[in-house]
Amino acid sequence: MGRPSSLRDGPRPRPSLGARIRRLRARVRGLRAYCRTDRGRLVITTVAGVTVATLAASSTVLARATWSTMTLHGPDGRVMVEGQPVRDTLLVVPNRADDLLRIDVLVDGRPASTRYLDGHIILDLSDLDDGVHQLHARVPGRMLAPGDQIRRSFIVDTEPPKLELPDRFETPSLREPATASGTARGAETVRINGQEVELDSSGAFSAQLPPDTTLAKVEASDAAGNTATREVPVRFAHPGMRAVHMSATAWASKELREPVLRMIREGRIDTVELDIKDEAGEVGYESEVPLAKQVGATRNHYDPRKAIEELHRMNVRVVGRLVAFRDPILGTASWKEGKRDRLVQTTSGGAWSAHYGQYSFTNFANPEVRKYNIDLAVEAAKLGFDDILYDYIRRPDGPMGQMRVPGLRGSPEDSITSFMAEAQRAIRPHGAVVGASVFGIAATRPTEIAQDIPALAKHADYLSPMTYPSHWGPGEYGVANPNAQPYDITVRSLADFVKKTEGTGTRIFPWLQDFSMGHHYGREEVAVQIKAARDNGLKGFLLWNAGCRYTWDALSPP
Repeated sequence: MGRPSSLRDGPRPRPSLGARIRRLRARVRGLRAYCRTDRGRLVITTVAGVTVATLAASSTVLARATWSTMTLHGPDGRVMVEGQPVRDTLLVVPNRADDLLRIDVLVDGRPASTRYLDGHIILDLSDLDDGVHQLHARVPGRMLAPGDQIRRSFIVDTEPPKLELPDRFETPSLREPATASGTARGAETVRINGQEVELDSSGAFSAQLPPDTTLAKVEASDAAGNTATREVPVRFAHPGMRAVHMSATAWASKELREPVLRMIREGRIDTVELDIKDEAGEVGYESEVPLAKQVGATRNHYDPRKAIEELHRMNVRVVGRLVAFRDPILGTASWKEGKRDRLVQTTSGGAWSAHYGQYSFTNFANPEVRKYNIDLAVEAAKLGFDDILYDYIRRPDGPMGQMRVPGLRGSPEDSITSFMAEAQRAIRPHGAVVGASVFGIAATRPTEIAQDIPALAKHADYLSPMTYPSHWGPGEYGVANPNAQPYDITVRSLADFVKKTEGTGTRIFPWLQDFSMGHHYGREEVAVQIKAARDNGLKGFLLWNAGCRYTWDALSPP
């Protein structure tokens, strides 16, 4: 078949110069349009707080064209730096080496310090100060293809908000919310333990914390994502106490109870210490703790709810004293039941008695004994006692080498301290704070009764040293006759306790002597002990008289 007449053999005529120029211009326009697509752009973005420039053109495109069009993506004029100094800026470029070397980047008009890595240019911007900076990225043109450049201002912000907070947040009661207040200057948001709180125009905030909060984590963030964080302990701010001891039987006696109520009405005292479990091992009320009922420790001397309600109506705090490891009722029952590991023993396997009486000193390292004394305290906290004040949290005095403590791991001091830590963790969630009565000699001779004062202070809201003048020997603290010099021995011994507990956050409310033993004690002797406590900066005390009869005129209203 023949070819159409419009087609003919022979060489085609060469296009004219004008036609060739028009064709080249059309190709250039097409390539320019292509390079305006996402496959043919130099993209400068902001990632993780640093400026990032990315050349997104594929190698296929660059094989067809020798220029790139740049477009900037990212926050308008702002670099978000999340609490860290500016480090590196990553400039991603085409894989072709000749294009890599043709990229120029300037910051604030000066060439940026660069290095090459795996087809990327890494820019070191670590020396940039906070403030406004200028970025200039450019790609030179080739032949007929024009180059491209882009300029953009950005802000470096590495300064976190300024948090102004107290050393601790304080609460007047573990049964009430604590208030967390402070200022976060420059912050947009503040969170406390993950919950956002309201800020006023000056950055001040105030929020209520749940009653059982012990630590508040405060996080303040600004618009750039910078964050300042502080952890602030939440501490119970004990109001102090001017207290007297009342045994369970004394509270049941109108003759002994009424003078105490009169001292309350006259403003001479603001706290009553009421025994939960005493030195005999008796629980003063009908406890529901199973072991107390099992060993026959419960009594019906008073109704704790009624007693606490009566005292609270008079705006009086109620401290529950709980004698821990001196417990002849538990000791006797345990020995008879064959549970002898509940008692401290002699090296020959008998019950340690010394001057305490047979089966009197239970084993502070025994889990069942420890649990019993914690269960009673938790029950008391639920009943409404404001404080739990442990007594006899120690080993029996005497040579440790003559004792056997079944199950003891480590030192007796460590065991007693761990008991206090365990007790505080269990009791505090129920709204009561925890104190510990300690021997006066514990400040200087802790191993004699296993009371390490600095260690115990970390796990007690307060310590109550028994600095009775009658209990010191001649020459203690440089006092010739302590019993006849109640101010001198009290002021010096308490100063030692203040020093030993410094920085722990615990408070000191000493037991003071309101009884006569070898020297008559009356108004003057009691009053000077109170003055000695006050002269050490202490905000409270407890008076001890085993018969619960007090020298009321030594107690002046505040």
